[in-house]
Amino acid sequence: MEYDALLLVSFGGPEGPDDVMPFLRNVTRGRGVPDERLAAGAGHYQHFGGVSPINEQNRALVDAVGKEFAGRGLELPVYWGNRNWAPYLPDTVARMRDDGVRRALALVTSAYASYSACGQYLDDIDRAVNEAGPGAPEIHKLRHFFDHPGFIEPTADAVCAALSSLTSPTLDRRDVRLVFTAHSIPLAMAEASGRATAGVGFRYQAQLLEAARLVVARVDPTLEWDLVWQSRSGAPQVPWLDPDVNDHLRALHVHGVRAVVVSPIGFISDHLEVRWDLDVEAAATAAELGMGFVRAATPATDPRFVAMIYELVVERLDPAVQRRHLGELPTWDHCRPGCCAVPRPAAP
Repeated sequence: MEYDALLLVSFGGPEGPDDVMPFLRNVTRGRGVPDERLAAGAGHYQHFGGVSPINEQNRALVDAVGKEFAGRGLELPVYWGNRNWAPYLPDTVARMRDDGVRRALALVTSAYASYSACGQYLDDIDRAVNEAGPGAPEIHKLRHFFDHPGFIEPTADAVCAALSSLTSPTLDRRDVRLVFTAHSIPLAMAEASGRATAGVGFRYQAQLLEAARLVVARVDPTLEWDLVWQSRSGAPQVPWLDPDVNDHLRALHVHGVRAVVVSPIGFISDHLEVRWDLDVEAAATAAELGMGFVRAATPATDPRFVAMIYELVVERLDPAVQRRHLGELPTWDHCRPGCCAVPRPAAP
């Protein structure tokens, strides 16, 4: 099948102090969350001058991917649209329509399956296409890439670098625990992601565990490691995936762990959740415990990650191209109806 553009689809973030509250209202639209409750989250953004790093990171990624395509002779323009802040996805799709784009591939800035990481973005794309009206492009999402070498290899190298910065004459790898983190989601949403065909648990957790296993296999198979969660939000009575990374650090301290390397494997770049929840909060928890702490880098615009995006596009342009993957869990090009559906609220 022929395609004539790539669309980067992301979450969006404020780019100045005056943007923060309007952005948070966009994020919580339709949930009836009062401004008083949004103020706590606003403080995290204001800690960084009211600027989320995500938009600048996406600009860098769009630029890097465009150069990668040009360098490999792939004539495919790269567009970018967000769910919650400018450039808004409906505006971008309308511009694509006006530019004559008829069929596009979409890269979502999440490697995994769940409603918030995948299904909701598909809904966003459908809504933007409908709003654009006649002549709007047909848009197909690229597959999940949690086990692609272009994601795993830079993540593993970042963990190695973090481990090297922790080791010393009084501390070696046997004293260090590797802690992978990902964005927590409600248990109902995890269940709605579907059962993994291989492995244990629901698809979101299974894909994250598979990615973590692949990273550890490249770094040091003897390392002890865990997958935990961060960035929980919402009503406290609603069950979410746990343990939280801060609770886990305290538990590790009780068991004598002297240092941790934290790898935010659930993220492709240093979003605000990484910089606040890990670099500020989790680092403070570790300091309080007297525990060594290093946070590993995310792939961002690592050349291998950028080349992976080129590969994901080419494999859709040419079905004969071999698809690279390292794990055993399946991936697919087109989601079946109801895949990663909106989770139903628990019965009272």
